[in-house]
This record gives sequence, structure tokens and C-alpha cells, in this order.
Amino acid sequence: MGIQQAKIARSYLEKNEVTFQAAFTSTSERAVDTLELLTDQPYERRKNLREWNFGSYEGEGEHLNPPLPYNDFFVQFGGEAQTEVVARINHEITEIAEQHEGPILIVTHGGSMANFYRQWEAHSPLRRTGPIQNCSFFRYEYEAGTFRIEEIIQHDFSQLHQ
Repeated sequence: MGIQQAKIARSYLEKNEVTFQAAFTSTSERAVDTLELLTDQPYERRKNLREWNFGSYEGEGEHLNPPLPYNDFFVQFGGEAQTEVVARINHEITEIAEQHEGPILIVTHGGSMANFYRQWEAHSPLRRTGPIQNCSFFRYEYEAGTFRIEEIIQHDFSQLHQ
């Protein structure tokens, strides 16, 4: 279903004539594949855009996760603390925003994106409802060291479940 979701997301970009000045992705193969399905433009892979490191929980079902917030839960299994994820993803996205003008496409992962969102939620009038679905677009404005979410686009994938 991931390929079909990315095609729907790409169709949204094309229909709305959304273009990017630069594109970045996590080094994860699934993130790279998603970016390549969304756009044909050149891009840069960045390790610090990767997903939260869940240690020995990597690749396991989400039903094994503790209730949110995870905080330091995954540290005991060789993973990252939530504060580490927040610092890493925030630093990387801030560095990208400060080095590039105009619309920027960043493909990352749900856990990383949720932590970035929570970091800047207090600065944004818009609130997220529900989980982050694949190929969601979060449009942020960046000014004077602050990110403010301007739009959240969740695509309609209902025809894929039929």
C-alpha cells in the first residue's frame, strides 16, 4: 500500500503545483523510496532524519510499545531516549531550514515527526488530531529560530482499503 499512498501524495503535489527548492530524506530505504515516488528532483540523504531508534524493539509490532509518552523506555533496549530524538530531529531540520530558502521537502518518519511536532506545538495555532499517517504533509514556516505549523495535509486513502 505504501507505493499507492505515495502516488496519491504525488498527485496532490502535482495538482496543487507544489515545487521544492531542495529535498532531503532519512537514509532509511523506505524514506528514500517515498521521496523518489514523490518527486523526480535531486535530494540529499541525512542520517539525522532517521526514525527513533527503538533498540532491540526495531522491526517489532507497535503493540509491544508502552503507552505514550515513551520517554526513556527504549534506552534499556539499546535505543534512544525521547529527549535524544527531539534534539536530533530538531537540530537537523533547523540546520536545513537555515541553509535553504523556499519550500523544502523533508521525508522522515512518524515517530521523529511526532516529536518534532510536539517540540513546536506551542508556537502553532494549528493542532494535529489523530495519528500521523503515511505520506502526510506538515507545512511549517520557519522564522527567527521558530517553527510554526501552517497546514497539515492528510490524504484520503479510503479507496486503497476496498
